[in-house]
Amino acid sequence: MSNFFESHWVLTLLMILPLAGAMACFAVREEQARHVAFLTSLISFLISLPLFWSFRTGTAALQNYVSVPWIEAWGIGYTIGVDGISILMVLLTTFVTPLAVLGSYSYIQRNQRAFYSMLMVLLAAMIGVFVSLDLFLFFLFWEIMLIPMYFIIGVWGGQRRIYAAVKFFLFTAIGSLLMLVAIVVIVYLYYQQYGVVTFAYNDLVQLPIARNLQFMLFFAFALAFAIKVPLFPLHTWLPDAHVEAPTAGSVILAGVLLKMGTYGFLRFAMPFFSHAATSAPVVGTILVLSLIGITYGAWVAAVQPDAKKLIAYTSIAHLGFVMMGLFALSTQGIQGGILQMVNHGISTGALFLLIGMLYERRHTRMIEDFGGIAKVMPVFAASFLLVALSSIGLPGTNGFIGEFLILVGTFQRYPLAAFIAATGVIFAAAYMLPMVQRMLYGEIDREEYRALSDIGLRERLVLAPALIMIVLIGVYPQPFLSRTAASVDALIDQIQSRAVSAPAVMGTSEMRFDRMPILGLDE
Repeated sequence: MSNFFESHWVLTLLMILPLAGAMACFAVREEQARHVAFLTSLISFLISLPLFWSFRTGTAALQNYVSVPWIEAWGIGYTIGVDGISILMVLLTTFVTPLAVLGSYSYIQRNQRAFYSMLMVLLAAMIGVFVSLDLFLFFLFWEIMLIPMYFIIGVWGGQRRIYAAVKFFLFTAIGSLLMLVAIVVIVYLYYQQYGVVTFAYNDLVQLPIARNLQFMLFFAFALAFAIKVPLFPLHTWLPDAHVEAPTAGSVILAGVLLKMGTYGFLRFAMPFFSHAATSAPVVGTILVLSLIGITYGAWVAAVQPDAKKLIAYTSIAHLGFVMMGLFALSTQGIQGGILQMVNHGISTGALFLLIGMLYERRHTRMIEDFGGIAKVMPVFAASFLLVALSSIGLPGTNGFIGEFLILVGTFQRYPLAAFIAATGVIFAAAYMLPMVQRMLYGEIDREEYRALSDIGLRERLVLAPALIMIVLIGVYPQPFLSRTAASVDALIDQIQSRAVSAPAVMGTSEMRFDRMPILGLDE
């Protein structure tokens, strides 16, 4: 059995299975679709879990690698695989999705077959983004992912769902179009130098790109990824999308989709355009925007009356930490950034699940509408407190490990930035603890809240895995860090060597796109 999980095709199965589940949702009765989706996502998680144990540490080589020609005339192949960076993102995706499905059982009451089929398509696309090693395949999954999330927000969201869905789609699509142009340019540059058209990651990442072009191409990729993060000031779509999305949509959005932006920087923008990515203007800009996101996200979160919107703004702050760690370009900084991606997905996803449970009972998310509910919902209150403390970064929880590594890694090269970012921990307590105090403790000032029921068996099953991981990673993070170490070190070496060896100048007048056979115009 272990040979199967080390085989070439297990990643393909992880993408095919959700698509089959999406079709199966339409083959059953309306009320049975949720069971099909949960069973499909749970099996996907169980299949992905042995990938973690069978993963070979100490090597940066791609594992579970498969490359099959697809559109040979265009140099496009079905090329997938995982390394120490992407393996954790795949596991995060398969971990969060069944929790989101199970958490939607009582929330979604209409068009259930369509809703759960959208979640399954989204699961397949998200896995595809993280395992793709062909730029065409990556872009294909990147765009496919937009469609189900657009409908999840636009059909099953709140009162302003259409506005939020369109805003989410337009922001992401605009960035994606520039990235597509940059991909075509890279492919052309490779053809110009080697006479071969290819979209293969392993080929294109070795391409020497002139420094004067790197900044333009880096900007095209970085814009698409920064919107997805979202990096300040490209964050304005996020609060609307979170507030209007159903609980499952918010969980997937915070848990996985935002990580596609930070993953994109690590996998594509930084190694492809190493000179631009390590230049003082770019690094300085990213660090400043990350610090603004950390402080701005915390300050705005602190004054939000809507608990869900407060949690949405915390994502801007947390992802600011991640971006700072990545561009510190140190082993601790990048490892901390990767681990914090996982931590944020678990903790923030759990917060959205908890707020969704309250909303199902009282149909309000206003913080002032609650008070003292720990007296009638003790299990809920204990779970909420633990997740809130992990979001703050309390020692012993997962959030502390990621933030500590990021700050240590950043301090090695940018001590002032690390010092300013450290204040974000204080700001986190300033927005999270007052919400906890106002909602959970004190006197119940409304009679209807005395009759609230504590979370039931299904809801406890939803929360238990997240709570376990919060404590497990906080106490024993080594298994996660050991799987990223070799890939992170290899990535840093690659970025630094390519930054130094990048050619100085290439005249743009030499670029003749009409000579590319991919366009069918070559003479």
